Amino acid sequence: MPDGFEAKQAIRMLADRLLVQVPGSEGERTSKAGLLIPATAQVSKRLAWAEVVAVGPSVRTVEPGDRVLFNPEDRYEVEVQGDEYVILRERDVHAVAAARIDGSTGLYL
Repeated sequence: MPDGFEAKQAIRMLADRLLVQVPGSEGERTSKAGLLIPATAQVSKRLAWAEVVAVGPSVRTVEPGDRVLFNPEDRYEVEVQGDEYVILRERDVHAVAAARIDGSTGLYL
C-alpha cells in the first residue's frame, strides 16, 4: 500500500445502536412562509429527523432506510470516510417514519 493510503473498512453496529445521517445543514432553515431562520435562533427542545444507515443486532423496531425522530442534544457524532453520522441508542428514538409501519397516526411526512 502506498504511504498515506487508508483502506476502507466496513462498520458493524453493536447492541442497540443506530447509525443515522442527518440530511442537509442543521444551520439556517426556512419557515413555511419563506422566512429565513438563522442557526443562532433559540428553539426550545426541537427534535430532528435523520435517516437510519445501519443498526445493531439488538435493534427490534428500526431498519436501515427508516427516518427517525430524535433529540439532537443527546447524541454522539462521528466522521466515517469523510461523512458525518450520529450514533443513537434505539431507546433514544421518539418516532419512526417508514412506509412499512401499520397503524399510523394518519400524518404523512
